Amino acid sequence: MSAITSNPGATPPSSTNAFNSITSEDFIRIMFSELTNQDPLAPNDTKAVLDQISSIRSIESDLKLSDKLESLVSQNELASAGTLIGKFVTGLNGEGQRVGDLVLSVSSTRDGAVLNLANGARLEMSRVEEIIDTGLLEALSNSAAPAAATP
Repeated sequence: MSAITSNPGATPPSSTNAFNSITSEDFIRIMFSELTNQDPLAPNDTKAVLDQISSIRSIESDLKLSDKLESLVSQNELASAGTLIGKFVTGLNGEGQRVGDLVLSVSSTRDGAVLNLANGARLEMSRVEEIIDTGLLEALSNSAAPAAATP
């Protein structure tokens, strides 16, 4: 009797899907497991061990760089959103409804910066479609007004 049972309804995983689903963390775990199970006094291949260690260090460095870049992007998005306070913005909210009003404040969420509008609506920074500087509108309307007659 075989120790391996098959499920008739299951399809075997393809080799390309298996490799695509491995994350960097999974790869590091596999590499550490392989290194742990080797005899440190008689490794199979010294060059292979050094290559593996180099790969692990490279992956760890890439992961740290990725985390720092994500943090930098998040901080940059929040700073950019902060410059919109007092401006009129329009866009689509998370429910697909068009919203627009003056930006009163900005919130930092796990999904990114969110603009809090005067009408109570919230608009993700990534969904902003138009930005209007109300100061420029006021300046234009003041310059278009006819000059008062002097007595």
